[in-house]
Parts: sequence; C-alpha cells; structure tokens
Amino acid sequence: MDEVNKLSKRVLRYANLGTSAGSIAFKLFETKFLKKEHQKNAQDLREILGGLKGPIMKIAQLLSTVPDLLPDEYMKELTKLQSNAPPMGWNFVKRRMKNELGFNWLDSFESFEKQPFAAASLGQVHRAEHSGNQVVCKLQYPDMNSIVDADINQLKLIFSVYKKIDKSIDTTEIQKEIGERIREELDYYQEQKHMKIFQMIFENSKEIVIPKIFEEISTKRLISMNYLDGQKLLMFKDSSHSLRKTIALNMFKAWYFPFYKYGVIHGDPHLGNYSSDKKGNINLLDFGCIRIFKPSFVNGVIDLYEAIKNNNQELAVHAYESWGFENITKELINILNIWAKFLYSPLLEDKVRKMQETNSSTYGAEAASKVHKELKKIGGVKPPREFVFMDRAAIGLGSVFLHLDAEVNWYRIFHELIDGFKMKDLKSRQETALKKVKLENNH
Repeated sequence: MDEVNKLSKRVLRYANLGTSAGSIAFKLFETKFLKKEHQKNAQDLREILGGLKGPIMKIAQLLSTVPDLLPDEYMKELTKLQSNAPPMGWNFVKRRMKNELGFNWLDSFESFEKQPFAAASLGQVHRAEHSGNQVVCKLQYPDMNSIVDADINQLKLIFSVYKKIDKSIDTTEIQKEIGERIREELDYYQEQKHMKIFQMIFENSKEIVIPKIFEEISTKRLISMNYLDGQKLLMFKDSSHSLRKTIALNMFKAWYFPFYKYGVIHGDPHLGNYSSDKKGNINLLDFGCIRIFKPSFVNGVIDLYEAIKNNNQELAVHAYESWGFENITKELINILNIWAKFLYSPLLEDKVRKMQETNSSTYGAEAASKVHKELKKIGGVKPPREFVFMDRAAIGLGSVFLHLDAEVNWYRIFHELIDGFKMKDLKSRQETALKKVKLENNH
C-alpha cells in the first residue's frame, strides 16, 4: 500500500529544515556580498544536510557540480556529500523490509547483513544472499513522498535567494527539472525499467556491466539486484596508464553510447554510482536519475559540434534554438560558445590528448567563471531544463577523466559514435527500447 503524503510529515520536515534553509540563504548572501571566508559555516551546512539525508542532500550534490554556482567554501564542503549519510538502525530496516516483502521477508534470504553496505540520499543498501546469489538490496527511507515535497520547496527558497544575489542564470527551468527528476527517483519500479533499458543497450557489451534485477524481491521502494564486484574509481588513480585509459574509454562509452544511439543518458555520474574491476570494466550501479531526450535535442548536440568545428554561426543558432534557448543574440551565442568550445575541445582535434589540458583542479571552473562574468554583462540567460543533467553528466565525467589523467584520442571515439547519425534511426531505436520495457517518454 502506498504511503500517504501526509500534511503532518511536510510540516515536520519544514520545521526541521526551516532554520537550516534560512541559514543557507543568509550565509550565501554574506559570502557573496561581504566576501568573507566562511569555512566553518560551510562545514556546518554540510553536516546539517548530511544529517537530514533525503532529497535536500541530493539537491546539494547537484548544486555542487555546477561550476561557479556557489562560493568555493560551500562547493568544497558540498562535494563531500556523496554516499556517506549516517545509516539507519536494524530495527528500522526490519520494519521497512516487512512493509515491502511481508511478515516472513527474511525467509527470502539465506543471509541478510544487518549493517548497510552503503548509504545514499534516498535510501540505504544491504548485502544479502538470495537463492544462492550474492545480492544487494536498496531500501528507500520512510515517508519520502512527504519529504520530497518539503525539500523541493526548500530548493525554491534557495534558488529565490540566489536569484536576488546573481541574475546571470535564470534557474526557473533548472528548478523544475531537478524537482521532477527527484520525484521520479522515488519510484523504484521506474528505476527498474531504467535498468532494463540499459541492460538492453549493453546486452552485447562486456565492458559495461548492468546489474540483474531480482523482481520477486523488489517493490516500488526496494530494489534487489546482483552484487557486482569492483572498486571505487579513485582507487585506480595510481594504476598504469593503460588501465586508466581503458577505464576512461569505458566510462565515455557507458554515458555517451546510450545518448547518441538511444537519446538516453545517466544523469548522475558521481563517484558512488559506478565502480570498476581490475580489467577496467565499468559497473553502473544506480539508475534513479535517467534523462530521456527527444531525438532533435541529440541532433542539436551534433549540430553544435559541427558548427564550432566549421565556425558556422547559423548552424550554432539553429542548435541552440532546437534545445530551447530563447531570444538568441550574437552576444549570447558568443558567450554560450565559450562553454561549448570548452566541452567540445577534446573532440575537435584528431590527436591523443588529455580531456582537459589546463592546470585547474576543478573541471570546467575556468571556462564557467568566464561565461558567468560575460552573462552578467548582458543581463543573464535562461537555460532550458534539458541542460541540467546533460551539463551535469559532462562535468561529472570531465572530473572523472581529470582524476584518471588519461590520454586518449577523444576525436576518434566521438566520431565512432556520431558518424552516420540519422535522427530517424535514433527515434526508431528509442521507441523500440521504451516499448520493450513499457516506459513512457514523458520527459
């Protein structure tokens, strides 16, 4: 039975968040205008959000990946908010599992570890054994529907304060997109469909591994899947260049093959959502945040690449318009192209190179800062909602490649994906995939 979205839960959440959201707003204002250092405030903020768990922590993770959006002190602290929320106790887990699988839920397992294997923003993960298989069970925290509503309203507050501080980016569509995607993440049946799409896309791939779902012990708030052996990516930073290059190539394929062939992207490439084995194969582990794009959007991404490569301003205008940018002027195109040229630069030259050849420790920071400064001069821009997770994927992956320090011919890898691209072929593949897993493309 569905949990009721009770007003009392929302009120309680607002009460818990009221002070912290107000202090976030005040501290952001202070830092932006008075140019003070607020390292302690930033640490307090991280601890508040980490303790609250839930979508507000997920939102913090999202905000921390947008370059130049928040002061450095806050960016550094928010990037620590990955999958390290304090775990819920065993009594909580027993009640939740009983709600999902019934009174005798433990009979479905030969073993079930009391301590969580991992903790995330919307739930926690336990290792277990089911029918001779090593499995992980991702169990959603209780009352999340109510909590989501409260936290999305807090997001509106944070953005409204940000808008008063800085008008260079109109966050209206960003706010809507984050809200919709986070609400979507609550439905684990939807996530199982996302997994099935990726299983289909990579069914013939040995390099990209998608977990198998055990549907008999999965529900709307519980996903049980086979355990995939692997290590966190940062464990490979000191490995041989050959292995780091393999991991980088497989990461590129894991994210961009689905995008250019099916119009689907994994929108959350933070370090807790994948692992790698000793051969460099990639395990994709979390499918709550998936974005399905119209074929015309994907075509626009390729059009803009061609426009920048061939200095074709008319094609660039067409690409930005196809994405949903409005009131495009020559000045706006020139500013947006600063960012586009940065993202596309590794793909423009047929040579072996690093993903980023500057010395900046944050991927995209220099380009983003320049764009931000120029947008202020012309009164700002309103990015279309599709950009939230597309940009997040690009920045998240760029950071991964920065860590790996791998040298690759990105031009050739990219052209293997886009050469011969036809929108009608992508549309056909996408429709077939969505129909096969009975997933509506309501994005």
